[in-house]
Amino acid sequence: MSKRDYYEVLGVTRTCTEIELKTAYRKLAMQHHPDRNPGDKDCEHRFKELNEAYDVLKDGNKRAAYDRFGHAAFEQGMGGGQGHGFGSNFGDAFADIFEGIFGMGGSQRGGGSGRERGSDLQYNMEISIEDAFRGKTAQIRIPTPVTCEACSGSGAKPGTQPTTCAHCGGAGRIRHQQGFFTLERTCPACQGRGQTIDNPCTSCSGSGRVTRDRTLSVNIPPGVEDGTRIRLSSEGEAGLRGGPAGDLYIFLSIASHTFFQRDGADLYCRVPISMVTAALGGDFEVPTVDGSKSRVKIPPGTQSGKRFRLAGKGMPVLRAKRMGDMYVQVTVETPQNLTKRQRELLAEFESLSSTDTQPESAGFFSKVKEFIDGLGGGGSSAH
Repeated sequence: MSKRDYYEVLGVTRTCTEIELKTAYRKLAMQHHPDRNPGDKDCEHRFKELNEAYDVLKDGNKRAAYDRFGHAAFEQGMGGGQGHGFGSNFGDAFADIFEGIFGMGGSQRGGGSGRERGSDLQYNMEISIEDAFRGKTAQIRIPTPVTCEACSGSGAKPGTQPTTCAHCGGAGRIRHQQGFFTLERTCPACQGRGQTIDNPCTSCSGSGRVTRDRTLSVNIPPGVEDGTRIRLSSEGEAGLRGGPAGDLYIFLSIASHTFFQRDGADLYCRVPISMVTAALGGDFEVPTVDGSKSRVKIPPGTQSGKRFRLAGKGMPVLRAKRMGDMYVQVTVETPQNLTKRQRELLAEFESLSSTDTQPESAGFFSKVKEFIDGLGGGGSSAH
């Protein structure tokens, strides 16, 4: 039986952050845990499936491989992804779930290291369609928790050091006997860090980090689409007490444009033309996204809605050496505010028209007449 998509298993999108991923996993794992559903084989299978999906997606390298190759990345020795379910991830899953069930709090398990990874951050950036076409290097300024320079991230006052937690002996976890189970919970005295700070740093109040405005460069490649996510590794929130920094995710949105609408690598442009140009033919120039112009020829008898293709004048395809196309759609504009003379000329033109000059409308009304005659001549008028 084929495996389900890991993102579908966890009920998240492919652009979800680590925090969103973990939240979704914990909620579903608690719901389907075998201890909450004794004897339910479906829940046991679902729980194993959740663990397998989370074990892959929580790891940045495994997730990147899965995004590119799918389940094939962990088959035939490609990624060592076999043996999930109740494998290496089960211990973490078990602790997470029982913390949720019994209210044991604390999301960090550091084995007493005191170092906690910083959270991932998200930055929303809007760019123009021209920037998406050419690519650019953008400068962004964001307030970010960074490592405190005064204490080098330790959280302790300069000249002092954190001390081993006396409550848990530096383990960060406390064992708890409940019936037949021996459970572990986060140490309430040190919040799982294994260390306490008797003399906190005055610059960061013991957290080991302070908030600073930082300016970062973001490389936006040509061809990015609306919703593209760019990851800046280790540019997120600094970890607590010298822990590793999280990542920064840049989410791109493309601003609406005066002339162009985008569909993948193709661009669309709507151009109104006069009925005279449509009838007699002509040409006009249109702007293109690369900043140049292209001339579009209109053959005589062009109908409203007709599209003309400009090959290679669309958007670049991301990470591919090819270009999309641009489509110019013409709409025939009906004249308004006519003078008396213009009305006379149009009336004269109409009187000279035949089925050859307006075959579509002539054919349509001919069919309408046949249909009405077939009904016995009945009908009603619209006003």
